[in-house]
Amino acid sequence: MSSVCVMPNRKYFYRYNKSVLRVYKTIYILFFSFHFKNSFHFHSSQASDPFVCFRFSPFFFHSPSLSFVFISCPFPSFKRCDFVARRGLPSPFNCCCVEEAYFNIFVFSSPTCYRVQRGMEKREDLNSILPFLPLTLRCSSLCWPPLALEALKVLSRGPAQSKVDSGDVLFDAIVDLRHHLGLSGESLSWAAGKGYTRFFSVLISPGESKRWFEEFIPSLACMLLRLPSLLEAHYEEEDDSDSLLRTRLRLLDSQEAGAIFLSQELIGALLSCSFFCLFPCGIRDVSCLPIINFDYLFAGIGHGSSQSQENKIKCLVHYFERICTTRPLGFVSFERKILSLNNNPLSVSYPGATSWVKSTISLCPIEVLQTGKIEDQQHEALEVDFANKFIGGGALTRGCVQEEIRFMINPELIVGMLFLPSMADNEAVEIVGAERFSSYTGYASSFLFSGDYLDQKAKDAHGRRRTQIVAIDALSRPGAKQYNIKYLLRETNKAFCGFMDQSKCQEYHGYFNEGSDKSDVGGNGVAFDVKHAPFDEDDSSSARLDLTFSDTTPLSTLCIETNSKVLACSVSTKAFSEKEQDKISHGGESESSQVSHGKESIGIATGNWGCGAFGGDPELKCMIQWLAASQARRPFVLYYTFAEPTLQRLEQVTEWILSHNWTVGDLWTMLVEYSSQRLNGIHAGFLDWVLPPDDSMV
Repeated sequence: MSSVCVMPNRKYFYRYNKSVLRVYKTIYILFFSFHFKNSFHFHSSQASDPFVCFRFSPFFFHSPSLSFVFISCPFPSFKRCDFVARRGLPSPFNCCCVEEAYFNIFVFSSPTCYRVQRGMEKREDLNSILPFLPLTLRCSSLCWPPLALEALKVLSRGPAQSKVDSGDVLFDAIVDLRHHLGLSGESLSWAAGKGYTRFFSVLISPGESKRWFEEFIPSLACMLLRLPSLLEAHYEEEDDSDSLLRTRLRLLDSQEAGAIFLSQELIGALLSCSFFCLFPCGIRDVSCLPIINFDYLFAGIGHGSSQSQENKIKCLVHYFERICTTRPLGFVSFERKILSLNNNPLSVSYPGATSWVKSTISLCPIEVLQTGKIEDQQHEALEVDFANKFIGGGALTRGCVQEEIRFMINPELIVGMLFLPSMADNEAVEIVGAERFSSYTGYASSFLFSGDYLDQKAKDAHGRRRTQIVAIDALSRPGAKQYNIKYLLRETNKAFCGFMDQSKCQEYHGYFNEGSDKSDVGGNGVAFDVKHAPFDEDDSSSARLDLTFSDTTPLSTLCIETNSKVLACSVSTKAFSEKEQDKISHGGESESSQVSHGKESIGIATGNWGCGAFGGDPELKCMIQWLAASQARRPFVLYYTFAEPTLQRLEQVTEWILSHNWTVGDLWTMLVEYSSQRLNGIHAGFLDWVLPPDDSMV
């Protein structure tokens, strides 16, 4: 009789030993290519350990290619178990130890040895994202294709074995890896090779280049080798959790409200795939997903000098240097938020114009800042990303304005481009926990990487940094149509969707339902007919809504979802007093915010959203964001004007409006009236138009 000693980890063993049926969580199947006649006897190696014994009669092993079930537990001492196991096994079989999140698995390797994870092939979340990953699922285990695996192993051993010691050889290795993954038919950007060569052989110093090929490229290859186990641990964590939340990596499609939590380590491995251009891209267009590989980014410097493009790459290179030197330990969450287009009592419905007219919510305090940057604000505020409907915009191509710069200095935002299809007009994306790694100066063509940045933000209970970013996309070059009521409503609801706190959905129902007109299409509590949606089919800034809407709600940690049905929603009803709001808006913290740091204390930090390259009216967009933040019950707005000339009187006007105690409904009504006159030919800006002619403010 042959025997194998197993020493259970008490923390997990006692948890699963109560029922033999639950032992399947650690089942391993080994396929042996010899005829086995004896039974196997598994026992504990210490008398003090719980006794584990499984006997399998010889009739289980009657086939020339035999399989048997190996119930495995962690070994505290690899050397001791290695010795014990080798004594009882036939000599042709070698022993190895595989380290994992929950178990240090001691397996006996044969030419065909496969591990079985519980139900991996049946996971809907994994199956939804798997076509977009470079990995394969074999025998319920995620893995690299064999040739790609060998190539990565060689790359991980450094230039002495891989011969990768320059930019052009690096690109050749990338092409070979793609070939091993079966991606040869998907061509990279024609100038990508020149870009990799130019950056690593010309744009950085010989010393930096040598360090990259001797240290960082092998480290990134090692990170890629860990990707399958990182992903499996990622999915197993949810299996072991008692939570009903679906928060694992998946394709978070349009009109699918939900959240995804990723470790920073897993994000680093996924972004390493982007660096080596390993993601399949053939089906991304069909799924309305932006590009995710770095080939177009490097192609931007492949045929000439581009200061902003070179410095974007320097930001990403610096990020990889940091995570290769020190493993990040936090988490980042990505949430798709929606304004429901059907009658869902546990989510916020898409408000109609009448709902905005009848809102009696007071406008929140607003602080106007002529200088400074949104990402440098020191308050606890939701920071607005002036987004493209394809999140990230031109971050991985030639773009270099507000959104693209944010994605370069907080590179973990880029991973959202992997699984977040384009936003529809009733959607926004909120990202919490992305760490900032780089400092910079300049903007657009003058953008420059200026060195390391140590993010000092504290972490929340989920291990996420208290950096909260919301991506909302404005109309692109709307011209005069931005003054049309349909598009005014679209922009207001887009901002409100981004600013709302989904845990307060019942509160929002109350705010809009007070005096709401039930005949108002899209009003709260009324089913929204898609054919009446305020979108043009030919509008390039809008995603079509020809789909079936689910009744799920966004997950923002307080909403619980299972089987696409909402089970419960915890609602926070606390409101801030004007005194507390004023204290926060002027740099202080209220007493309650110091204690709880709850969402009630989180304001909005924004600026000229939808202006600049998008061509919107800065005065109009400022007022839209202010009333949307107020309706979302945010305690304050920090508005960065970026020295926009048309906003010089903004502080005067906002003080005047607040002194007259305007409500959200009052401001909305004035915006509608101004927009109507603007369409009829007036040319005055809103800030000049709204003040009485005899006003004598300083």
